[in-house]
Order: sequence, then structure tokens, then C-alpha cells
Amino acid sequence: MCRLSSHNKKKVNRKYIISRLWGYIYKYKQLAILALLLTVSSNVLALIGPALSGRAINAIEPGTGAVDFKRVFFYCSLMAVFYILSSVLSYILSRVMIKLSRNIVFRMRKEVFDRLMDLPVGYFDSHHTGDIISRISYDIDTVNTSLSNDLLQICTSVITVAGSFLGMLMISPRLLLIFSVTIPVTIIFTKLRTAKVRPLFRLRSRKLGELNGFSEEMVSGLKTIKAYRREEAMIKRYDAVNEDAADAYYNADYYGSTVGPSVNFINNISLVLVSAGGAVLYLLSMLTLGDVSSFVLYSRKFSGPINEAANILSELQSAFAAAERVFSLMDELPEKKDASGASALKDVKGSVRFEHVRFGYGEREIIHDLSFSVKPGSTVAIAGPTGAGKTTIINLLMRFYDTDGGNIFIDGRDIKTLTRSSLRGAFTMVLQDTWLFGGTIAENIAYGSESASMDEVIKAAKAVRIHDYIMSLPDGYDTVLSDDGVNVSKGQKQLITIARAMLQNSPMVILDEATSNVDTRTELRIQEAMDRLTEGKTSFIIAHRLSTIQNADMILVIRNGDIAECGTHDELLKKGGVYSSMYKSQFV
Repeated sequence: MCRLSSHNKKKVNRKYIISRLWGYIYKYKQLAILALLLTVSSNVLALIGPALSGRAINAIEPGTGAVDFKRVFFYCSLMAVFYILSSVLSYILSRVMIKLSRNIVFRMRKEVFDRLMDLPVGYFDSHHTGDIISRISYDIDTVNTSLSNDLLQICTSVITVAGSFLGMLMISPRLLLIFSVTIPVTIIFTKLRTAKVRPLFRLRSRKLGELNGFSEEMVSGLKTIKAYRREEAMIKRYDAVNEDAADAYYNADYYGSTVGPSVNFINNISLVLVSAGGAVLYLLSMLTLGDVSSFVLYSRKFSGPINEAANILSELQSAFAAAERVFSLMDELPEKKDASGASALKDVKGSVRFEHVRFGYGEREIIHDLSFSVKPGSTVAIAGPTGAGKTTIINLLMRFYDTDGGNIFIDGRDIKTLTRSSLRGAFTMVLQDTWLFGGTIAENIAYGSESASMDEVIKAAKAVRIHDYIMSLPDGYDTVLSDDGVNVSKGQKQLITIARAMLQNSPMVILDEATSNVDTRTELRIQEAMDRLTEGKTSFIIAHRLSTIQNADMILVIRNGDIAECGTHDELLKKGGVYSSMYKSQFV
């Protein structure tokens, strides 16, 4: 269990999503205005076509067979020119919309990533990595598709429907009455179907996130799965999660896809009625043949966008569901700001003091009443069984979490009165889980010290006894570490991260199971280098392997969130308590 963000979990409605998306469009209003002008121009030119077609037909005199070819060619040529211009403008419009959607998606992804960098550690403890990646990639791509295609289609549909309506009204208001029946039926059906489809697409996006999260978890633990021969069990679990996602996709797409054909059927009925009504009016000499032809063409243009709008309804619902997930991530509360008047931690001596510290994840209290002090330059080891609260102490010291009670002081200053940046900059941290990015070995070692020279990088590598290995690689320190690159063992990766920590040269050091992935011989070499490079620095070492903490100035034995024992290695062995039992279990 982890502490969740405390932001308001209100339901994100459609108006809210539209307003947020409009905010992105408004940031690029020049492109948006250009797109609007191109849309209007392109569609107006296309709407002139049916009127010109009717005039060309009227150039033929019924019954006589007389044809005014000059008029026919004139109107047909003019119609061709208008359609060509409309197509050219539509092409330019598509380019503008692609650029607009690209800019919007770029900004959206940047804002999402920036928000991720501002979120507290607790958020990542309580959310699957795969689900977060799904929001950054799939969900934003879905929004991008909607912006570049669906939004353009909607704008086009509005103009086409309005223009076609005006054209039909000018030709025959009587025939237009047919749509007073079919349009309300279409609107009512679409509204009812939308109410059912919207939650299905929301569920689809959530299930995809769960599937991605499960997949990421399984891929990262594949070796463990194979080692324990759990392939069949994991396949069954994956099949269950995959089936849920597939069912969610099917239900959303099925109910979404029924809208288009249904609306198309209603529109076809209206076309039948228009054709029949137009024929009657023609026989009564109330309309010319060209007027009937123009009205039918306008009716197709009028009903076509309505049908297309129904077809893209499922895509819009998917985009709304995706945007909701993206915006909910953006709306997560960031890490609390530094206290008013917070100052930077400078000239660090390294004294640390915990006073009656309490902390828990949710309702479960992990640290009850913790108090201890550390002198500058001393090495403190924190030992204890799994789940005792060792890493939690470090998280509180780094202010990844804030205490529920009590205070923590560095050089006599309450850490809550310090800026987080300066506080964390005072520590160099090496974790059990190694993290190397796709770059050269030299860049990875210099990650926390970008101004470091190559000589300093090499010195740090030599200190942890990995220089010779690096030089044995074809490109040496320029070797690129990536999934497709050189195969670096876990122990070698850990050595690189330790070299990175040494190069940073912070006044305080935190080693969280830093040697857990190296063999005993390598551990001894690292320990020697650690003793030399951490000399004079306050160091915190979390270790299950007690051989790494025998020389610590103070060992804190944590059990159930409390200090069970405290002293040096020899003192604790003489007590014959918890530490002595742990030590004997490893070495006797």
C-alpha cells in the first residue's frame, strides 16, 4: 500500500475535456484560424457544384431534345474549376491540420512528462509503469488522431450541412420538410447510443492501461518466471487480463459501430422520400428537372456529414476517454512546494538527527517513534528484516515523503525549512535497482556531474575497479549502453552506478543495498574504494549482507519501525540480541 495523491477525484465530464483541448488549440490560434478559413473556403466552393449542375441540366429542354451546349459546357467547366480549387484547398488544409495537431501533441506530451517529473515518489509507488506509459503514448496518440482527423471532419460537416440546408431552402422549402422528420430521429438515436458508448470507451482505455502494466511487469520479471517454471501460470494470468481488454475493445467498438449504419439507413430513407417528392413536384411543374437534381445532390451532402459524424462517434468517444486519462494525470497534485521562506542547504557538515519521527503509508504506520543522531563524517548502517522500515527512513531523510510527526534535522536545521533541491543535492544515492540510460558509459558515470572531465570519470571508474573492464570493450568509455548494445552484467551495471555516485562528491552518501548484485570478491574491492572515497562524509548504508557494515561507526537495528538495538558491530555481538542472531545466521 502506498500513499495516494490527494487531488479531487471528480468525474471528468465532456465539457471539461473539450475546454481543455480548446486551450491547446488556442495556443496555436494562427494555425487554427488559417485552418478555419481553408475549411470554409474549400467547402463553400464544393457547395456551389450542385447548383451549377442543376443549371447545366436545365440547359436541356425536356421533350424537344434541344441542348444549349454552350451553357452546358460553361457550367460544367465552372463546376470543374470550383471542385479543383476545393481539392487544392483541402490538401493545404490537411497539411495545416497535421502541423496543428503535431504542435498540440508535442506540447501535451511535454506537459505530461513535466508533470511526471513534479509528482511525488508515492504516485509511482501506486501506479503501474505500463499504465503511465500507455497514457503518454497510446492515449495521446488517440487524442492526436481525433484532432487531426475528427476535428477537421466535424468542422467540414458543420459547414456542409449549413450550406446544403441553405441550398435546399432556396430550391424548395416543401421538400425540406422531409428532413423535419428524419433529422430528429437521427439526433435522438445518436444521443441515446452515445450515452451507452461513452463509458465503454472509458473502460477500454483503462483496460488497455492495465494490460500494458501487466505486460511491463511480466517482461521485466521474465527471468524469475522462467527460473520458477511459472510460464504456464503467467500465460493463464495474461490470457485473463488480455481477455478483459479484448472484451472491452469489442464492446466499445461493437456498440460504437452500430451508430453509423443505423444513421445511414435513416438518411437513405430520407433520400427515397426526397426523390419521390421531387418527382411529384416536377410532374406538377413546381420544380425543374435541374432543381430536382440539385436538391438531391444537396440532400446527399446534407445527410452525408451526419452519417460521417455518426461514424466518427466511436473515435470521438475513444478520444474523450483517452483525453480524460491524460488530463487526470496532468491534474495530479505535484510534490508539495518548499515551505515559504525555505533556504538552501549550504556548507554541509553532515550531522543528522531524528526526533520522535512517525510515518505511515495510509492508515498503516511504519515508523512509530524513531529518534537517533549521527555525527558529521560518521558511517551509519541500518540493518533489519525486510519490511522493518529501513528504506522508509532514507525516503524520509531525502523528503521523498514527509513525516507524519516529529522532525528531522541536518546540521541543526529542520529539513522542512530547506529547499528539496539543495537537500537532495547534499546526498549521493546508490540504489539496489540499477538505472542506466541509453548513452555512453562515460555519460552514465557523469550523469550527476555533467561538468566532470574525462579524467575525473576515469578516476571514479578506477576507484570501483571497473576501468579495466571498460577499456576491454571495443569503444571503451564511448561504448553505448542500450537494449541493443553491449551485454553488461548486473554487477557491472552496479559498479557503473557506484562510480557515478563517487564522481558526484556530495557531502553525504546513501547506499541502499548498493553491493547486493556483486560477488564477494568484487564486494571487497568496492568496500575498500568506498572507505577511501567516503572518508570524512556522513554515510548511510542499508544492507542485508552484514559483512558490508562491520566497520560502521554505528549500526541501527530496525524492527517493526523501531530501533531494537544500536551500537558498533562488536558491541552488538556482545549483547547477543537481534543483530547477533542475524550475524550468526549469515556466518555461522
